[in-house]
Amino acid sequence: MAGKASAELAVPRNISAAQTPVRRGGESRQSTIGEGRGVKLSLMRNAPVLDSGELGDAIEHERRDGHTIAFANGCFDMIHVGHVRYIQGAAAVADVLVVGVNGDDSVRQLKGEGRPLMTATERAEIIASIRGVGYVTIFDDRSPASLIELLRPDFQCKGTDYTADSVPEGEVVRSYGGKVVIVGDPKDHSTTDMIARVRRSSR
Repeated sequence: MAGKASAELAVPRNISAAQTPVRRGGESRQSTIGEGRGVKLSLMRNAPVLDSGELGDAIEHERRDGHTIAFANGCFDMIHVGHVRYIQGAAAVADVLVVGVNGDDSVRQLKGEGRPLMTATERAEIIASIRGVGYVTIFDDRSPASLIELLRPDFQCKGTDYTADSVPEGEVVRSYGGKVVIVGDPKDHSTTDMIARVRRSSR
């Protein structure tokens, strides 16, 4: 499955008058790529940002269509390449990827005063624009455990700063038969470190 997903994520260069399928939330749409100067990619849409009720209905529909569901989550405050690699690694695990974005209050509780730098709606919109994301939702708890219980994804995807045994929500996932999967690159990128570097350079 990973190989297939990787192929879907690849964007061919020098495409001439091609029809490229764009997958969002289990639905394939055709996106026309024109030729020459002023190349246009039409019908490219961000993944929908839904509340938990809407998302639950959407996931039920995906399952009726036979699609597997992966779930990833994070604060995603000041997006960096590690976030992108984590999300696209999670997208390769299943047919549809749901990304949970921590709400503003929960980011403040987790990261301290002065955070987040961007509002939850802004962060969610950025995540929704990343290729491979099927749905995005904002959750207000510090932990996504309640959201995971609601959605029951086939796979919970966490970054490489965890192991399958150390993921806090792992017990919830395993209780209904789901699996915890570790994805992304080594934890060499940090929003907190980036903010510190920016502040030092501005002095």
